[in-house]
Amino acid sequence: MKTALRISAVIGIVLIALVIAFAVMRELKAREKAAFIADAHMQTVSVTVSGIERHALVHVPAGKDGKTPLPLVLMFHGMGGTAEASIMETGWVAKSDAAGFIVAFPEATRPDMSKPPKFGSNNQAWNDGSARFHAGELNIPDVALIAALLERLETMFAVDRQRVFATGFSNGASMVFRVGLELSERIAAIAPVSGAFWIDDSRLSQPVSLLYITGTKDPLNPMEGGTPKMASGSEFKGAPEKAKPPVRENARKWANLIGASPDPTPLSGTPDGVATFVHDGGRDGTEVIFTTIADHGHIWPGGRNLLPEFIVGKSSQRLNATDVIWEFFKSHPKRNPSP
Repeated sequence: MKTALRISAVIGIVLIALVIAFAVMRELKAREKAAFIADAHMQTVSVTVSGIERHALVHVPAGKDGKTPLPLVLMFHGMGGTAEASIMETGWVAKSDAAGFIVAFPEATRPDMSKPPKFGSNNQAWNDGSARFHAGELNIPDVALIAALLERLETMFAVDRQRVFATGFSNGASMVFRVGLELSERIAAIAPVSGAFWIDDSRLSQPVSLLYITGTKDPLNPMEGGTPKMASGSEFKGAPEKAKPPVRENARKWANLIGASPDPTPLSGTPDGVATFVHDGGRDGTEVIFTTIADHGHIWPGGRNLLPEFIVGKSSQRLNATDVIWEFFKSHPKRNPSP
């Protein structure tokens, strides 16, 4: 009896120690996140769309006079993500300071806007045209948000209207396709990473260049299309995931929209394990570039992964998406910006 009591006491002490350890880890991570965001020198920009106050975190590189127009990059987080998490994952703030452009991280909506976002139970999501998640079911006006946000940013900062770009990850990448499609008169080029182009029967009022990047072992964005699963092979609990189109169809559809060649040309000189194909000849000098990274999962390439490997798969360091995307953006300004 005494032995059993001792064992129970030891187990209790161990459990208490584990609870304390997890609490300490959460607190340390929260402090690390707060310090990281503070060091990024972000400012919050708010706009109201359809009666809902929406926000974006914005970084302006230090030392700029505020008069010389700067390029603007919009970065869209993925489903269940946040603007803050996107800042930590991608390295866009450091690139903004190094290259001299403004970067904005808009925030999606969540099912319960009265509560903070929480991965798994109060997921933020974009209305990317797939009719998925609460954003699609409720037809949240996310395109109107971005149009209003652009107007607001152009009144606050000196923005080069020929160099407004959009990039994003996962559901945020899918939203980038929609933004590029519906705001083509404002956006010069887009660079979705690991997302799907859901919208059919679409047209562009102005041609927009596209760089698409994805991993060949991405379980949530399968190369051959189909229903996303965890890297472990397990299906997601709750509502079934919608089947995605084959990844190459994303590039082919966009190439058709801008009048580029339907048959891509392989690009030589890429790093080992990275394959790049170009659909050239688009209107006004636009083009589509399609890049795959061997054995890479559902993670921002070259960035910091914040989710477990059994969900998103393994990471590869063969390519830094932020660096590659910025080089693409630099060489693809809008030729005929709207007044």
